[in-house]
Amino acid sequence: MSDTRNAIDRFFAISARGSTVSREVRGGLATFFTMAYIVVLNPLILANGKDVTGEFIGDGTVANVPLVAAGTAFVAGVLSILMGVVGRVPFAMAAGLGLNAFVTFSIASVMTWEEAMGLVFLEGVLITILVLTGLRTAVFHAIPAQLKTAISVGIGLFIALIGFVDAGFVRKGGGTPLELGIGGNLTSWPIFVFIVGLLATAAMVARKVKGAILIGIAGTTILAVIVELLAKVGRASADNPGGFQLNVPTVPDQILGFHNPLVLFTEFDPFGGFVRVDVLLAGLFVFTLLITDFFDTMGTIVGVGRQADLVQEDGTLPRTKQILLIDSLGAAAGGAGSVSSNTTYIESAAGVGEGARTGLASVVTGLLFLLAIFFAPLVEVVPYEAAAPALVLVGFMMMTAVKDIDWTDFEIAVPAFLTVVLMPFTYSISNGIGAGFITYVLIKVVRGRAREIHPLLWGVAFLFALYFAIGPIRVALGI
Repeated sequence: MSDTRNAIDRFFAISARGSTVSREVRGGLATFFTMAYIVVLNPLILANGKDVTGEFIGDGTVANVPLVAAGTAFVAGVLSILMGVVGRVPFAMAAGLGLNAFVTFSIASVMTWEEAMGLVFLEGVLITILVLTGLRTAVFHAIPAQLKTAISVGIGLFIALIGFVDAGFVRKGGGTPLELGIGGNLTSWPIFVFIVGLLATAAMVARKVKGAILIGIAGTTILAVIVELLAKVGRASADNPGGFQLNVPTVPDQILGFHNPLVLFTEFDPFGGFVRVDVLLAGLFVFTLLITDFFDTMGTIVGVGRQADLVQEDGTLPRTKQILLIDSLGAAAGGAGSVSSNTTYIESAAGVGEGARTGLASVVTGLLFLLAIFFAPLVEVVPYEAAAPALVLVGFMMMTAVKDIDWTDFEIAVPAFLTVVLMPFTYSISNGIGAGFITYVLIKVVRGRAREIHPLLWGVAFLFALYFAIGPIRVALGI
């Protein structure tokens, strides 16, 4: 047993990174419970959207939500395990939010599901080629270290905002873009659950309690179940704004259930979309998916990697190429599995906050995703309000890197500022990175320091300018 334990330690470099097996397991559990919502949310987005023929994904009925949930868990589990074994970092993978909505409501609305997922698969193949040729890794290395720090800080704020919004603590206001609670008041039981969970978890983190984030998620879930049992709050809706978000925390009637996720792997057509719609439009769809995937992942691995103390002095991570390769394969696997592009999750920071430093944590998360295929009802017990406190506190931890940015140097301070604020303000990692890159290049040019710009950054800035111009281009071309 000790030999096996030592072999695992050496393979994942657990002791070398100052961690322990128990910390890695706790970290893997924390990451899973923080991002397990995707098993429920992804099928709700995909399986309730119709393609151009009016069909639902999978078997063509709304009742296939469990099938898409099983597919979501299966692909996430396999990819998270691969990330742990090949990349050897505590980064978990699953279907990307935002991308799944784009696929459902923008791409599938003008072609069939098979064709839409085929474009996702094709995008994954293209981005994998970029990794194998070294271009994606080269771009990663070309980014100035302080811009990478700004990306980390911006993701921290983004994660915190996601936590506040998911819990209903921050909402769209009546007369303002955002407001506190419901109508400016903290008047619902679910918000109470979130606040108690946040304060209790923060106190445990401050006291350096082992397993604080995981204990916080579990304890807050138990509190939510008790509150629902006594107050009968129900699910949030237009008529019930004070209800629980996503899941109603009740003990499930059914614990086990199985749907074969491999059924979905026969339903993708890589080139049908180019025949169905204008070639230019299909190409723009692929380009949008590629740019978003490319830089969302780059921002995530920098931010979470820095939190895990894996980022080296030059701003790079060990085994960067392997990490980017598995992430790129995730896009192709998501398309092939008809569950949308899979990407590295910023919620992995919850596991890092719990102490995870190696790929063993990702293996644990992946195994739990595979188990979720059979235990989907249990996953549905955890409401947003129970997982959100972890996101807020992880956001705080990532925000602390802001001190490493030289705010007196406008050449880096302005791009860094735009990178940081636009991620949460536009709800997009790519938008923040793009604005930062374009501004960095522009300021260097106007100050007569164009020679200091890495050649690859010129190309990246141009691609982001094209990315931001896709909307006007489509309007001008009438597509």
